[in-house]
Amino acid sequence: MRLCVMGIDIRGFTTARSAQRPADGRAADGRPADGGAAAASRDQASAEAAVTALFQAHSLGLIRLAHIMLGDRSSAEDVVQEAFCGLYRRWAQLTDQAKALPYVRSAVLNGCRTVLRRTQARELQWGNQPSALSAEAAVVSGEERREVMQALRRLPDRQREVLVLRFYLDLSDAEIARDMGINPGTVRSTASRALTALGRSLGGTS
Repeated sequence: MRLCVMGIDIRGFTTARSAQRPADGRAADGRPADGGAAAASRDQASAEAAVTALFQAHSLGLIRLAHIMLGDRSSAEDVVQEAFCGLYRRWAQLTDQAKALPYVRSAVLNGCRTVLRRTQARELQWGNQPSALSAEAAVVSGEERREVMQALRRLPDRQREVLVLRFYLDLSDAEIARDMGINPGTVRSTASRALTALGRSLGGTS
């Protein structure tokens, strides 16, 4: 998978501006380019470097998170790439760079919700047949893990997201609340309901 900030997608955002002036630093009408253009170029390079570093540090974990949510590696990669592209596009509006990772996590969750809604709509259209787990998941996880993943994906969106963020990313209730836009009390009650439902689905309770 190639992150857009390192490939053609991000260059597409930036080359339109640079193409308006020759490489000698002059504007299209022959006048010297002003300092504003140079500053914008520096800001752009800084944003690209920051988002690329964040991608390299966290993309694998986020892809795995999305894979758990969706059951499909390719869709998970697409969701994570779009989340980082969105971060790059909005970098100038990010007042606190410490919020960049929570922003991406929230974007991944929203992207997963969108994919799941589309998948559910297709399943209804084609006879409501459940989607199969990927061959990779079947080989790597084993039968028991597959059963857990299937039960997890049958939970309502909010319950599934809370469990994945708590037990896979090991986030605190406050961090989950921030990423999901809910309060910590809702996180705790949702987690409790989700664990109860998961246990029943797996035959752990009567």
